[in-house]
Amino acid sequence: MNSPSPRLRIAVLNRVFETTGGGAERYSIALVEHLSQRHEVHVFAQQIKHDFPGVSYHKVSMPMRKPRWINQLWYAWSTWRATRSGFDIVHSHENTWHGQVQTVHVLPVKHNLFHGRTGITRVLRWVKVLTSPRLLAYLWLERVRFKSQPERRVVVTSPSLQGTMAATYPASAAATSVITPGVHLPDMVTDLDKSTARQQLGLPEAGPCLLFVGNDYKKKGLDTLLQAMTSLPDDVVLAVVGSASHIAAYKTQAEAAGLGKRVFFLGALPDVMSAYRAANMLVHPTLEDTFAMVVLEAMAHGLPVVVSSAAYCGISGLLSPGQNAFILENPQDAQQMGLVLNQLSGDAALRQQLGQQARTFASQYRWADIAQQQEAVYLSLLKRPA
Repeated sequence: MNSPSPRLRIAVLNRVFETTGGGAERYSIALVEHLSQRHEVHVFAQQIKHDFPGVSYHKVSMPMRKPRWINQLWYAWSTWRATRSGFDIVHSHENTWHGQVQTVHVLPVKHNLFHGRTGITRVLRWVKVLTSPRLLAYLWLERVRFKSQPERRVVVTSPSLQGTMAATYPASAAATSVITPGVHLPDMVTDLDKSTARQQLGLPEAGPCLLFVGNDYKKKGLDTLLQAMTSLPDDVVLAVVGSASHIAAYKTQAEAAGLGKRVFFLGALPDVMSAYRAANMLVHPTLEDTFAMVVLEAMAHGLPVVVSSAAYCGISGLLSPGQNAFILENPQDAQQMGLVLNQLSGDAALRQQLGQQARTFASQYRWADIAQQQEAVYLSLLKRPA
């Protein structure tokens, strides 16, 4: 970020500003940390667990946590009042009606409701919407958020999401650009680093270790991964990182499959880096991810990755199958997954080769470069004709 540009006063809107929140939150946090080195950045959030030099934090009230749609409207209204003046740029990562820059991290609600539905099924879906204040609120917020406006830019995190947005809200297509997540490229992981990380996390020091990272275990494909684990050698273990709320149910499932001593539930780690250092590969059989930052982060650590195809996961559209990743055409096919994992877990040379190519890929997506792309979007708004 060395190009000369004005120092901007930027408001960033994120209801949850915590590294354990998920990919969208980590994306926002990384941008804030880089942009604050050149600009005055103010974060408006309801949950804050972050402290970075030069960043100002503003706690937004939460009169009620549920229902979520009412809280979403409250957050949108509160931040609109707080940022109406005094900022060069208002950048929203949330479903709000205000903000010159709108970053989209998930599939639109409208797409999820109506995509592929015709005839009577579409009519019935409209009946569901019209009788649901929650759905009406979300659809209204999306409609005003993506309405074509000269002073607004929409940012999506992957080319596949850009296509979905263009089909769902065509009026916003001309103002939409892709800015993928980025990554910090760490030092190469040594055998000592791996051993130390496994000791810290309570993982066995010997044998291949698979890593699964995701807060929504079901959506990220843990059910199928547990099925595939039953076909792997007994020395192969699985470390699961994510929300603790699902652990009890999935621990029971693992024990029923005879995997009780081979699956380690680590909960939501404040720093996932130790898990990347401990693992031999990442398995991400997600059923829905507009990008999947965890895949990029694992690749930066030199881990081979097994990930769902581009139909399910945005980053896969940028990967080269068999060269820098193994791609699962059907992430719910436990047999196919088992074959891939058996091949990788039993071939250290293949893991090393894939890991090297993975790290080369990740090096093209450094956060410093991603932040420059974001800054260019800001400046394009400031330079627009009056």
